Amino acid sequence: MQLILSGQLKQFVRVMQGRLFPILEEQLGPLTDKLRQLIAVLELVQVEAKVGSWHGGVGRPARHQRAIARAFVAEAVYNLSDTRQLLDRLANDVSLRRICGWESRRSIPHESQFSRAFASFAASELPQQLHLALIEATQKERIVDHISRDSTEIKVREKPVRTPVATAPVKEIRKRGRPKKGEPPAPPEPTRLQRQAAMTLEQILDDLPRDCNVGTKKNSKGYKESWTGYKLHLDVADGQIPISCILTSASLHDSQAAIPLALTTALRVTNLYDLSDSAYDAPLIHEQIRSLGHIPIIDANPRRDTARKAELQAEEKRCKLLNFTYAEDMRYRERTTVERVNGRLKDEFGGRMIRVRGHAKVMCHLMFGIVALAADQILRLVT
Repeated sequence: MQLILSGQLKQFVRVMQGRLFPILEEQLGPLTDKLRQLIAVLELVQVEAKVGSWHGGVGRPARHQRAIARAFVAEAVYNLSDTRQLLDRLANDVSLRRICGWESRRSIPHESQFSRAFASFAASELPQQLHLALIEATQKERIVDHISRDSTEIKVREKPVRTPVATAPVKEIRKRGRPKKGEPPAPPEPTRLQRQAAMTLEQILDDLPRDCNVGTKKNSKGYKESWTGYKLHLDVADGQIPISCILTSASLHDSQAAIPLALTTALRVTNLYDLSDSAYDAPLIHEQIRSLGHIPIIDANPRRDTARKAELQAEEKRCKLLNFTYAEDMRYRERTTVERVNGRLKDEFGGRMIRVRGHAKVMCHLMFGIVALAADQILRLVT
């Protein structure tokens, strides 16, 4: 996929609305709004460029791979719950079936072929490749003002993995009290953030836990809630366009995915500010963001520092009394874009209905939704 500039995107939309849709309406009949949305997403994403086709040779032919990939994008756009519902829709909707690439109901593959194709797409990370190509083609030359960073819970029907109880290492027996004069104290174990500061991006991603387990967090009302599954970490650009995504275990703290997200986003787009909530308030995260040439705007987290907490509350009262707002606070309000993307992913693109198991397949399912959401949002901004 070559670089698509803003003017080319506008021309793309004009050609699609003025020529492509009328031609398809002559062949398929009236197009619904949802079908128009799917056609626009498929034309922008160009699934065929990343899915190979069989050209003969030894072995079983990989039939319908491109059509099945287009069907999984349609599943995300139509917010369908599982493959069986997708097959029923393909069997009864002639227009959708032909858009995906099948002329008759008999040509639709069996459900088992869809399952094998999905496993293949998950192993090869096809939707991740589609998303990366889309971002590079449409956002590479754009100067992004704000990157908003946050995570959201991903609930799955999967048994959580129990962490094995590690046997405690045999400690050296020492006398109680202060150590002897000249005896150095035992160095503390480095935290994950400290380890990430000296690791490459690939090493950091490999170090993050990916097993399904139980996560707990406080909701907007201050009550604790738990779920079984994973946690999706997102970097979202202005305009509600997801740039980078990482799927980890549900129990992972948000701050431990901040550095790999920042490094990944820096490779894809050029941005000025990184916006995060108080969960990401750590000196190492501030340093890493500034080393990338960005300005971190992170909500302060006093934690157990009562003096710092009182100071922040007093500063908030003074600003409210004077009706004064810092420029950083005005920029911080843009962080709601990532919350809107999380909501759209779950409500409109299948993020709330996951029927697959395993990190790779769950990520594949979510990324098909991310690809459809990103393409749809880019087209919305153009129009």
